[in-house]
Amino acid sequence: MNYQNLKFKKRWGKLSFFEQMANIGSEIQRAINWREKNPEYSKLAFERALELIDLTIADKKNRRRGRLKELLRTKELLVDYFCFDNVYKSSDKIWQNYFLAYNYAARIVQ
Repeated sequence: MNYQNLKFKKRWGKLSFFEQMANIGSEIQRAINWREKNPEYSKLAFERALELIDLTIADKKNRRRGRLKELLRTKELLVDYFCFDNVYKSSDKIWQNYFLAYNYAARIVQ
């Protein structure tokens, strides 16, 4: 891991769970917005979201059973939605509403 990534990982760990999820939601929103206009940009945004999810999973404060389970399930559903057959029947609107709740919570908790 290079210095910049290590520095980012430390900064990411200082964010609250709600802030982390809101930032992941921003990348998911970008992936949704770019899906039709530029699939490559959409793919890149989705990959960034997966990296942020992995950092959130690795963050020790999020190792509580409920949070870890939710993070892992969210990752599973997002991968199904963006990369596979969408067997869980997700939609853009469902993901927008899901992450909107974290944006709201992040603003209130501060």
